[in-house]
Amino acid sequence: MKTVEMKQATAPLAEYVRRAREEGVVVTVGGKPVAALTAVPEGADWESLAIGTHPKFLAIMERSRRAHREQGGVSPDEMRQYFGIKARRKIRRKPRP
Repeated sequence: MKTVEMKQATAPLAEYVRRAREEGVVVTVGGKPVAALTAVPEGADWESLAIGTHPKFLAIMERSRRAHREQGGVSPDEMRQYFGIKARRKIRRKPRP
């Protein structure tokens, strides 16, 4: 992942987007990350992006994961098997020119 100090981030946004397609770009202030620009997986939609990065949603997911670790529960693979759902294939990114 490429890091750029905000004071040195003077290129046009389009240049950072081009870079992000090859590798993520992290903007830092005083060496601490404050923003990240990453490529969007092929097939992703706006709703998934908005929900997947929303702080309240992320907090709900973290509480759920913590409860699952501490109290146990049914894994996603067990749920798929119970309902007869095949495991989803991982999305592979196509190399960008």
